[in-house]
Amino acid sequence: MRASDQQATIVGIGQTEFSKNSGRSELTLAAEASLAALTDAGLGVEAIDGMVTFSWDSNDELELMRCLGIPSLRWTARAPFGGAAACATVQLAAAAVSTGMANAVLVYRAFNERSGSRYGQPLAVQTGESAHYHRYGLDTPAKAYALWFQRYLHTYGVTSEDLGRYSVIARQHAATNPRAWFYQRPITLADHQRSRWIVEPVLRLLDCCQESDGGVALVITTAARARDLAQPGVRILAASQRHPTEGHFMYDYYREDLAELAGTRQLSAELWQTSGVGPQDIDAAMIYENFSPIVFLGLEAHGFCGRGEARDFIRDGHIALGGRLPVNTHGGLLGEGYIHGVNNILEGVRQVRGTAANQVPGAAHVLVSALYSAIVLGKV
Repeated sequence: MRASDQQATIVGIGQTEFSKNSGRSELTLAAEASLAALTDAGLGVEAIDGMVTFSWDSNDELELMRCLGIPSLRWTARAPFGGAAACATVQLAAAAVSTGMANAVLVYRAFNERSGSRYGQPLAVQTGESAHYHRYGLDTPAKAYALWFQRYLHTYGVTSEDLGRYSVIARQHAATNPRAWFYQRPITLADHQRSRWIVEPVLRLLDCCQESDGGVALVITTAARARDLAQPGVRILAASQRHPTEGHFMYDYYREDLAELAGTRQLSAELWQTSGVGPQDIDAAMIYENFSPIVFLGLEAHGFCGRGEARDFIRDGHIALGGRLPVNTHGGLLGEGYIHGVNNILEGVRQVRGTAANQVPGAAHVLVSALYSAIVLGKV
């Protein structure tokens, strides 16, 4: 068998609707999305012998296995933390299939983050490391992130209007994506500027991702097996994650330079070397954005523009459909839904397949970035 035959390939994707009140359990959402991904791939449940999800997932692998009717598993893994680990789930699954430790791995993520536990709201009690920051009023993700975002805004003179230009584009993309919660509901820059402050002077309401109910899943196997399945496979050309010792997935205040993501820059260099492509070869990018400033930092860290230049890159229309680098063509986490960023991976797959609602013509290489983890996808 050729080495390329063992290359990890995404062969199936599936999701539920994205809502604010799903009316069913998180396990049911995970099962629905998983079955949709298997159907998309043309595989039966008996083909799955591996599962990957997040360390924060309430859906136990064995419970989901029994719910789906999977006979047995020989590979399980969980990626650490929250949305920063979105692409790490793919890395773990790819490691299993490319080394023969599993034949086909199901990656899943599902929750009721709006109707169940609203993560964006202040928590009355926090434990462990979070308890230290809670004493200083950092009791929501928006507060925690805004504290270090402010350094970036101050260093480069980025304004709330600059951030709003990204939010407007995300909602434009969502407005023409039938899967998006904000389908047919674009916004203007004036709408963004009228939205209330969440953390003044950094984040307005329309800078923040959604709280969503829903589930997503994907199936990963080898390129050799992908040839016999229902959908054209999408190869994982590179996958990596990077966690600097001074970094933190939320309270990220101890990096030498808070105006850049040095770990993401290092991760990006590894991706380009491994995949054999560079920023100039990427046709579309799906960048995790729990809050709009992350897109600015991500564009710069991945080398699409220089430090401090993302404001102009966005203002000049480069990330819109028809631009040099369309970003979050599904509407992203602000416009489509927030399923810990795994829905960004599904959009990356659709772009390479050529089936996205807002298709980038001829898309052959797509970056999906969760900042602390990322993947490059390409055609088989």
